[in-house]
Amino acid sequence: MNIRLRGHHLFCLLGYRGKGYSEGFCVNMTAVYEQLRQQPDTVIEIIDGPDDICKAFPTDKPSHCQNTSVYQKDQAILKEVGLTIGSVAKWSDVCESVASRIVPGDINRLCSDCPWQPYGMCQEGIGHIRESRELRVLPG
Repeated sequence: MNIRLRGHHLFCLLGYRGKGYSEGFCVNMTAVYEQLRQQPDTVIEIIDGPDDICKAFPTDKPSHCQNTSVYQKDQAILKEVGLTIGSVAKWSDVCESVASRIVPGDINRLCSDCPWQPYGMCQEGIGHIRESRELRVLPG
C-alpha cells in the first residue's frame, strides 16, 4: 500500500514523538509512522495538498491543511529534498535524500511558522535520520 504525503509531512514524520492535535490524529499518525518504521520499503507518493496524515486532522480545530503558507512550505521542503509533486519513492530512499541534503538547522528556516518548530522535535528527528537512516522507536 502506498502512503500519500505532502512535502512538509516528510519532516513531521521524522520529528513525530506520539504527540499531536487530538487522540484520533495521533492514532493515524502513529499508524503511518509505524508502517514506515517497520517497512522502510513502503512506497511514498508525494501529492499536492491534504494527504494521508491530514485526513485525521480534528474537525473541531481550525484546519491549516489548505493554507497558502502550508502549500509554500511543502514546495520549499520538496525543493530542498530533491522531490516534486508526483514523485514516487521508497520511504528509505526519501530518508536517504533528507539525510544527505538537510541539516537540523534547516528546520529553523524552512519551518519557522510551524507551531511545533519551537519544541525542537523535527531538528532532533533530522539529526537522528542523518545518523541512523531509520525512524526511531516511539517513546512509551
